[in-house]
Amino acid sequence: MWCVARLEISRLFLSPFAWIMLALVQFLLAYMFLSHIEYFAQIQGQISAIPGAPGVTEMIIAPLLSNAALVLLLIAPFITMRAFADEHRNHSLPLLISAPLSASQIVLGKYLGYLGFFLLQLVLIALMPLSLLAGSAIDLYQFGVSMFGLFLLVASFLAAGIFLSSLTTQPIIAAVMTFCLLFLLWIIDFAAASAVSGQINWLAWLSLLGHFQPMLSGQINSVDLSFFALFCVVFILMTIRRLDAARLSL
Repeated sequence: MWCVARLEISRLFLSPFAWIMLALVQFLLAYMFLSHIEYFAQIQGQISAIPGAPGVTEMIIAPLLSNAALVLLLIAPFITMRAFADEHRNHSLPLLISAPLSASQIVLGKYLGYLGFFLLQLVLIALMPLSLLAGSAIDLYQFGVSMFGLFLLVASFLAAGIFLSSLTTQPIIAAVMTFCLLFLLWIIDFAAASAVSGQINWLAWLSLLGHFQPMLSGQINSVDLSFFALFCVVFILMTIRRLDAARLSL
């Protein structure tokens, strides 16, 4: 499993595409980060006299991590699209599944490899809010919970991405399917507001955004943790089942 994970990470970093994605995400978020700082500096004098006024964490860090979640949703499909689709296209899948590894070891290895890549991305993102410690105080608890929520969100993106990559031989089709699924689960919370009363709870419970937003404000709920854990486990198990089926068909 760890061999597969190391192989996936090395494949990612040997490709210029992964480096371009890292640089692009940092550029976009750095621009948003500076914009939030500038806006906060403009209104700081107006809100300073208000009791319980939002501070740096609420006005800069929370919006930045909310933007980061959306940006990572956009790039995750393009990173995971090659997980199994490339193996199909290059006719190397039979060689992979005939290796002395179980389907679960192969799937978990690929999943951990992609997760390692995005952990580096999250570390780079976290450096921007932490740089504010040089000139102001931030709520480290809320920041830590928000980063943990962002990690769970990314883990969910990757679990869905590798499963959908196992369903097709074309990486670009896998990317489109992953983006459509993730975007649907991102905006389904808005549909819940206009649904009939019997469906509201189900639609809201399926929303990725609905489970991530409480963590941005520093709240850790068992419902949210259970959702992300179940989401990842279900898609990983479906990918393992798909790989087992492909092994039996050889």
